[in-house]
Amino acid sequence: MFIQPWDASLDEAEWRAWIAEGHDFGQLSVNGLPGRPPVVVPTHFTDGGNHLLIHLARPNPVWKAIEHDPNVIFSVIGDYAFIPGPWRAKPGIPATDGVPTSYYAAVQFTCHATIVDDPEAKAELLRRQLAHFQPDGDHAAVAVDQPPYGRMLSGIRGLRLEVTHVVAKFKYDDHKPVEHRTSVADRLADRGEGLDVPTARQQLRRLDRIGPWKP
Repeated sequence: MFIQPWDASLDEAEWRAWIAEGHDFGQLSVNGLPGRPPVVVPTHFTDGGNHLLIHLARPNPVWKAIEHDPNVIFSVIGDYAFIPGPWRAKPGIPATDGVPTSYYAAVQFTCHATIVDDPEAKAELLRRQLAHFQPDGDHAAVAVDQPPYGRMLSGIRGLRLEVTHVVAKFKYDDHKPVEHRTSVADRLADRGEGLDVPTARQQLRRLDRIGPWKP
């Protein structure tokens, strides 16, 4: 992922906070078997700090690829919006000469994948995921010898992704003047489509921390 200096995460705490805000769905990218394209799997995940936890159906074709090469990428993207050219036109030039762009936040984890097949280990993985996604505890106990999960464990495999490297990008025109960034955030809030509002929120959050861009 190409990252301009002004798009870089300001610190580790920034991208960790962004993930913790509810950005818990991404894409697992695995090198394909020889002569085959990469395998990409969309899935929820649980962040364990230095590792990510996911589970997938046993028939998923990703398993052979992981067994062949356990070095994988897990990518999370959010708070994105298309920014029309007229919004980015510099003062004194026709609005139609403005160049459009995309705003987004993205975190990419480089990981070493370990397949989890032991029934109790899979049950523990599911417990940790349910603790994240259903913190109220409104679900049956996950136990290898109790329904409903016990009989379903054989149909899934778990993955523990040990994080070896992280890159994060927050692309919100932080190199532009303060007035420009404020104006675009206002336009996003007014348009209010898709992820416009959270995108505006990210832009204003970065503006508050960075202020005028200093190379």
